[in-house]
Amino acid sequence: MALCQLFIQPEAAYTSVSELGEAGTVQFRDLNPDVNAFQRKFVNEVRRCDEMERKLRYIEAEVHKDKVHIPAVKDMPRAPNPREIIDLEAHLEKTENEILELSHNAINLKQNYLELTELRHVLEKTEAFFLAQEEIGIDSLTKSLISDETGQQAANRGRLGFVAGVVQRERVPAFERMLWRISRGNVFLRRAELDKPLEDPTSGNEIYKTVFVAFFQGEQLKSRIKKVCTGFHASLYPCPPSNTERQDMVKGVRTRLEDLNMVLNQTRDHRQRVLVSVAKELQSWAIMVRKMKAIYHTLNLFNMDVTQKCLIGECWVPTADLPNVQKALADGSNACGSSIPSFLNCIETDEVPPTFNRTNRFTRGFQTLIDAYGVASYRECNPALYTIITFPFLFAVMFGDLGHGSIMAMFGLWMVVKEVSLGAKKSTNEIWNIFFAGRYIILLMGLFSMYTGIVYNDIFSKSMNIFGSAWYIPYNSTTLEHNQALTLDPKESYVNAPYFIGIDPIWQTADNKIIFLNSYKMKLSIIFGVVHMIFGVCMSVVNYNFFKRRYSIILEFLPQVVFLCLLFLYMVFMMFYKWLAYSTFYDDFAYSQGCAPSVLILFINMMLFSSNVPEAGCKEFMFDGQGLVQRVFVLVSLACIPVMLLGKPLYLLATKDKKHDKPEQSNGNVNQGIEMQEQQTDITEAAPAKKAESHDHEEEEFSEVMIHQAIHTIEYVLSTISHTASYLRLWALSLAHAELSEVLWNMVLAMGLKTDGYIGALKLYVAFCFWALFTLAILVMMEGLSAFLHTLRLHWVEFMSKFYAGQGYIFQPFCFKMILEQEEKDD
Repeated sequence: MALCQLFIQPEAAYTSVSELGEAGTVQFRDLNPDVNAFQRKFVNEVRRCDEMERKLRYIEAEVHKDKVHIPAVKDMPRAPNPREIIDLEAHLEKTENEILELSHNAINLKQNYLELTELRHVLEKTEAFFLAQEEIGIDSLTKSLISDETGQQAANRGRLGFVAGVVQRERVPAFERMLWRISRGNVFLRRAELDKPLEDPTSGNEIYKTVFVAFFQGEQLKSRIKKVCTGFHASLYPCPPSNTERQDMVKGVRTRLEDLNMVLNQTRDHRQRVLVSVAKELQSWAIMVRKMKAIYHTLNLFNMDVTQKCLIGECWVPTADLPNVQKALADGSNACGSSIPSFLNCIETDEVPPTFNRTNRFTRGFQTLIDAYGVASYRECNPALYTIITFPFLFAVMFGDLGHGSIMAMFGLWMVVKEVSLGAKKSTNEIWNIFFAGRYIILLMGLFSMYTGIVYNDIFSKSMNIFGSAWYIPYNSTTLEHNQALTLDPKESYVNAPYFIGIDPIWQTADNKIIFLNSYKMKLSIIFGVVHMIFGVCMSVVNYNFFKRRYSIILEFLPQVVFLCLLFLYMVFMMFYKWLAYSTFYDDFAYSQGCAPSVLILFINMMLFSSNVPEAGCKEFMFDGQGLVQRVFVLVSLACIPVMLLGKPLYLLATKDKKHDKPEQSNGNVNQGIEMQEQQTDITEAAPAKKAESHDHEEEEFSEVMIHQAIHTIEYVLSTISHTASYLRLWALSLAHAELSEVLWNMVLAMGLKTDGYIGALKLYVAFCFWALFTLAILVMMEGLSAFLHTLRLHWVEFMSKFYAGQGYIFQPFCFKMILEQEEKDD
């Protein structure tokens, strides 16, 4: 990475930054950290972009409201040039106003249509009310409503007033109670519910309403009823008392409804045409506005020089992409016709650059696993390269089954083959997105599991007899019939030609299969674990050499690798030596299978400086002089601990005075007197402070260095034991997976294999369905996830802790593609 300064003419700034955004190779730094966001140079342009985004959101909401399809963008549009921005802004303004006008007109028309519809229902429903009133008789009705307290009421008998209207259905009970209370029971209310719901003009939701007619007497009661109707948002409509007038009015309302319905259809068609034409360009407009906004946000990170004629920016650039950045600057200047070219200047700095690891579709998933633990420090050894092989292999040691591995491999292969079409769907399912992002990891895990399944000779808990067994049964038929279990002596029953690859299929039928596989897989897990840890310790040499800490190779790496090899690699050596030195075919009794010592007991005695008395005719050790060799190994290993503890602190203490005698080398002022004087002073004052801070960090107190080294030493010594034991999870999960697969076969699928005929076929069909379901859900999904997490832990803790610090920060370039993807994910 290189820290660069960009010198761009103001007229070419927009197009140059646009070209850099398309290239996506530059990470800009903020040169105005103390300036408020509202006081920056291009804040007005950012506000214009915000306003255009608001208009686009409104237009998109209207398009979605009418369920108009928005086609995807085939060719990604570039950011519009400054002259096109004005046209785009005017076009968006015109489109918004047109849609607003159409919406308001449609709401007004729908409101009129709703009122006419309610009036029609009032006229039609009240017809039944008035007919019922005539049947009851006006005199009896008035007597029920009016008391004969005065002679004036007798003259007004039969002259009742009424109010007709529509109220929402859920408000009817409260509406009735309120009318009863204000009139003290002197209101006669009739109501009828509408069969079909009406449409709300504003929201478009369905609303259910009820038609009512309230009969009363007196102007005072009339005013009270109208106030109640206003409070309950009831719509009141004129209703003639005469039957003839009502019929004429209904005819007129129906005619107006037909005309209004025709106008509404035409308005709806016109709105649909407008929205369809807008939807075709909506995505392109949104992308262009987002790019414009990103450009102006980036330009706000720039500074003006003292002459106000040049924009200055600072950015991190990968050195391999410097030609691309220079080309983008040249293209930006040519696009706007600038006579003065923009140029780029690399500057030296003491700051730690961001970390940038180039990835492709295959390596991106593995790099993400490493970055989840911690982003590598700048130029630190990247474990993702080795993880591509070690991760699926260690997973396969735990998940070794040819059948289950083939299912996982086929799933991963399907995602890889269909990655273009599957990636274009933009699913919101988080679990699916995780699977799809790790499709190459899943494919490799499946392929490696198929290989280890062949080595374990395990396919759905069964073995394959392809190359023939190396064992034969020496007993006759009579002996076999009268004995439930027999032991095969390797000296008599074993052909001295082992199975071609992996485990002999005869072990599938053996009673001591678990005992044999336990020993086999446990030793394998220790061997792989020790080799993996030694490789991790060796990788620290690359970091020590690059970061100019070569003293750590002698004072830290050598004691660490000697300590690990003399103890745990020696234990691995004893495993191999035991396999080679002891056999049932040897004539010497001391090296027969019965005299083979336990590797674990030998290792424990080695650490405790103790011994065991062997059986008669056997030897305590595997070879002559082993006891002396083990004592020497333990003493040398113990001697490595003081070197790890005191070597580095004493060396730093001895070289501390020499560093003070060297004159400090300054890289000079980063800005080189180009920027404005006030800002130059601030940066000049900040630079020595930053340098002093880093200087103090390098020259820590001797006590702090000692404490840190003591913690590191104790952690390493203890972790060699705990981490070696941690690799036993390879054995444990592999055994658990194999046993669970066997239990599932014997207790589920075998139920359908025990019956013949049609019933057996039916049982097998049902049993296979359950067996397949449990195999996918438990053995492939749950066991696969468990093995994945354990493998991740082995890499993060047991492997990467030996050399990986992961204290850097990621390189985040200014890239339109990444910005658009992130905004789409947020939406």
